[in-house]
Amino acid sequence: MTAIQISNVEKRYKSLQALGGVSLSIEEGEFFGLLGPNGAGKTTLISIIAGLIRPDAGSVSIHGHDVVTDFRAARKKLGVVPQELVFDPFFTVRETLRLQSGYFGLPNNDKWIDEVMENLDLTTKADTNMRALSGGMKRRVLVAQALVHKPPVIVLDEPTAGVDVELRQTLWKFISRLNREGHTIVLTTHYLEEAQAMCKRVAMLKTGKVVALDSMSSLIRRIAGSQLILHLKAGDIPADLRPLVLHNEPVETGKKYSLKINEYTEVEPILARLRENGAVIDELQLQQADLEDIFIQIMEGRGV
Repeated sequence: MTAIQISNVEKRYKSLQALGGVSLSIEEGEFFGLLGPNGAGKTTLISIIAGLIRPDAGSVSIHGHDVVTDFRAARKKLGVVPQELVFDPFFTVRETLRLQSGYFGLPNNDKWIDEVMENLDLTTKADTNMRALSGGMKRRVLVAQALVHKPPVIVLDEPTAGVDVELRQTLWKFISRLNREGHTIVLTTHYLEEAQAMCKRVAMLKTGKVVALDSMSSLIRRIAGSQLILHLKAGDIPADLRPLVLHNEPVETGKKYSLKINEYTEVEPILARLRENGAVIDELQLQQADLEDIFIQIMEGRGV
């Protein structure tokens, strides 16, 4: 079953085209990454999925329920953890979660609320007023609010932005458990190592359009390849090898280069060419490319 179906969604803010015909299909039980630089359209798309704003064109459905024409049913299937720390300063943590439960018609939800608080290490703060919590604790409450109605689809919009390592570990342990139990997870994050560790499939947005959509393993294999990292004590990269350079930086005793390679058999011809050009290699290493390398390549228009 399709958890989220996004079909040709467009959204414009005056002269800004925030989304320019985005289409995605996220299957039930997936751990899906939605990535892109600031201004790519991620938050606009999430706001449309959540029913907070309406698209100018196209449609979004959650478990078959259109977010505009069947809003109530769609919203019950969805839990969203927003970027912003939005909270009511007049309630305790438990009161906040009970109130959120009430929005979904769940008046006797304390057993699940207790379980969510325990899994997010909020139990000791249950009777603490929201305004007395640290930023990290408030972030945990936002996650708990998104989960009080046991939604089958959970959207995490930068859930670990500005929080400590302990919360990250706690959050990912709980979210991973929910995913194993069948919940669909959609994650946006600037921490690409998190996305690489958690997501099985990713879409990358750039200026309101999908520029990459594939499984994590396929993207790494098809686009990034591996890297040959060279520290040149003298000399430089010859012109015919320049297209392979992913990035470079000066170091104290020369220059450091990262070159894209697809097969290990390419290494020796590259080294031979460098020697012919008078380059002196101080260090070298082979490194499997990661999601950050893929992201940079695609955003620079070098993805295949």
